[in-house]
Amino acid sequence: METLKVIDIGINTHQEPVIYMRSDCLVCRAEGFVASTRVSVNHNGNTTIATLNVVDDSVLAHGEAGLSKVALSRLDVAPGQTIRVTHAPVVRSVASVRKKTFGHKLSGDELAAIIEDINAHRYSDIEIASFLSVCAGNRLDIDEIIGLTNAMVACGQVLSWPGHDMVLDKHCIGGLPGNRTTPLVVSVVSAAGFLMPKTSSRAITSPAGTADTMETLMDVDLALPAIRRVVAHAGACLAWGGAVNLSPADDLLIRIERALDLDGEGQMVASVLSKKIAAGATHAIVDIPVGETAKTRTLKDAERLSSLFTQVGAECGIHILCVISDGLQPVGRGIGPAEEARDVLAVLRNETDAPQDLRERALFLSAKLLMLARNCALETAHEEARTLLDNGSAWQQFQRIATAQGGLKTLPEARFQHEEYAGKRGIIARIDNRQLSRLAKLAGAPFSPAAGLRLHVQLGSQVEPTSPLFTLFADSGGERDYALDYYRHQAAIFSIEESL
Repeated sequence: METLKVIDIGINTHQEPVIYMRSDCLVCRAEGFVASTRVSVNHNGNTTIATLNVVDDSVLAHGEAGLSKVALSRLDVAPGQTIRVTHAPVVRSVASVRKKTFGHKLSGDELAAIIEDINAHRYSDIEIASFLSVCAGNRLDIDEIIGLTNAMVACGQVLSWPGHDMVLDKHCIGGLPGNRTTPLVVSVVSAAGFLMPKTSSRAITSPAGTADTMETLMDVDLALPAIRRVVAHAGACLAWGGAVNLSPADDLLIRIERALDLDGEGQMVASVLSKKIAAGATHAIVDIPVGETAKTRTLKDAERLSSLFTQVGAECGIHILCVISDGLQPVGRGIGPAEEARDVLAVLRNETDAPQDLRERALFLSAKLLMLARNCALETAHEEARTLLDNGSAWQQFQRIATAQGGLKTLPEARFQHEEYAGKRGIIARIDNRQLSRLAKLAGAPFSPAAGLRLHVQLGSQVEPTSPLFTLFADSGGERDYALDYYRHQAAIFSIEESL
């Protein structure tokens, strides 16, 4: 087989390797390759499956092949070196995805094969998107969700914590902008003496995930030895789970979910629980906000989701307590990594202007987790949580964690900001969580840590025409203007009713 000289094409295709070849390339013609063909690329014993893009002769010379950044990395090949290209092996598990497309149930073995192939990078982004789509819309039954959870756990590391019979965790399914309770709960509960090695994801469909927010304050990209060192020192950590190979296939799925703005119910349950189980948790609470524009819209949906979490958790060996909470409006004032971090610090430091809704929600969730751990009354647990926050123990614990993770950082400041006003007199009657999140993302969050929003109103707030609704933050004038254009011409985020 003819070899091809590697060209760094200079294109970031994220985690999908892409190869660029001329349409008249001898290899292309001999093998019958066409655009979007999956091909096997080899260099010095390193092999990766890549998606073919066909280019014309103005891009590449004869005997050359361009590689995307991730393809260069996977192959450990430098520009000027050579590669060999052949047909990719058949990925047999794709047949199971087609089977599911037609409504058939998948076995645990079939789901395991799919996840194994995704984790081995044998699926293209299109094929991953197909799998996620056929699993969305309540198309997975309880057995399939259990099978998917176990498959996702099996594809990565599973942490253990010798000497600790109880390891606690917490998760919120999302859908509420600014709802950054996790670092507060971790600080309170670990200050109470419980082990809480918290690994979190980056944003899927939101302007910030817990890992994105914490990264503005401390190093979260921790390898396993570093996590063990931090937990040994502080009894807890606030780390990004993607760095330690915990349910790594889930991170590949999340990347496509983010692009699709899709978070299917069964997939979500498997994603959450696989991460908790892989982190070594024995007991966890799951916060399920319910509201018209939250991720879960009705109480009936929340109760069904709660049942799935508890049933699947029990089958997979983890005790889950679900908490159904108010999801009618954002929590806190900041939306976006840095702005949410400001709220977290304000609550931990007991600042007088700290957002009280975030404080009270965090205390309630901390109490629920302490109740689960201590098997005590909720009132007793709530009193303990409030004392730990009020007397500064939670703040000291947060600082202990941050110090072990490299020390507290200075929060970034956005280069551009804009204050938007109500324009009329009345009462804030409705806030659209989904559109508010979209507005923050259009401003650059979470990829620009300083980008996002700071809210100045809540449901029931009385406003005048000159009252500020929010301040928009962006790192470029273009992102600021793009977000504001969306707000003014497409979004109906705030409903203001005339007051009597």
